[in-house]
Amino acid sequence: MRKPYVILIGSASGIGKSTIAAELAKSLNIKHLIETDFIRAVIRGIIGKEYAPELHSSSYDAYKHIRNKNRFKSYDELVSAGFDDHASYVIPGLEKIIQRAVTDYDDIIIEGVHLVPGLVNIEQFEDDAEIYFFILASDEESHKERFVKRAVEIHRGGKQLDFFRENRIIHDHLLSQAEANDVNVIYSESIEKTLDKILSIINKSCTTLKLKNTVDELEDVINIIINENNGSLEKVTYNIKGFKEPLVRNINVGDNESALKFIEKLNEDENKKEYLDKLYNLSEYRETTICASNQEKLDKIIKELNDKGYVLNE
Repeated sequence: MRKPYVILIGSASGIGKSTIAAELAKSLNIKHLIETDFIRAVIRGIIGKEYAPELHSSSYDAYKHIRNKNRFKSYDELVSAGFDDHASYVIPGLEKIIQRAVTDYDDIIIEGVHLVPGLVNIEQFEDDAEIYFFILASDEESHKERFVKRAVEIHRGGKQLDFFRENRIIHDHLLSQAEANDVNVIYSESIEKTLDKILSIINKSCTTLKLKNTVDELEDVINIIINENNGSLEKVTYNIKGFKEPLVRNINVGDNESALKFIEKLNEDENKKEYLDKLYNLSEYRETTICASNQEKLDKIIKELNDKGYVLNE
């Protein structure tokens, strides 16, 4: 029997974590879905405002209660520190909830802004549960659109919109903490695409193909895998003629934005494109590890790459 799932989905306000968490719960048939805001409400009832003013503030303005603000080098550092203080009151409670779920062998999804990589001690559960930690991200323009929409929907438009800058600082802080603690960052697109990215990590339907596409055809290959089928490129191995050991590159790209940026930079930099072209010519094919959210989608990617003649079939 597999271990129970413990899935954590964090992000700044207005990215769409609640929607994604609910859809993920449906897809995986997980009945326990908890928002960290509920945990915060319980803890607020236990710890008074006079003892924990940061807890009784919002995540985006908790910095106002920090003592000796002058010790921070920038406003971004101050806001991030206040946010961490705010989250630190909630985290012990959510860790207790995780422990209960693991003890009862229940799958659980927890979503909320308080899920800060590095502050949540997930290592304590790794022997007894399948732990998946995701931070959702968005470019600033898309974030602002969602933020405005959410602020209007919850009827706190004015107050919420006044603190968009602070929420953006929290967004960037969560990303930097995710990178430092090896937590998955998922760039939010449509619900379907975002869900597929998460499921491709949880379900991990993968295969390794021998691809023989040219550098000019690379954009089409990436488009088939990532943009059209919500898959991901995990690793590329170059078996270079005359070398005993292959050149291995771990890519781990599953979002369209990162893929597009790579193609744009490649097309803009002739030296980089020429280098990659030489590398391609030194190897007959490239062993490429591709993953998708399920076997059906993986089979579709393989078929489309085959139909285009990009796969070396020996």
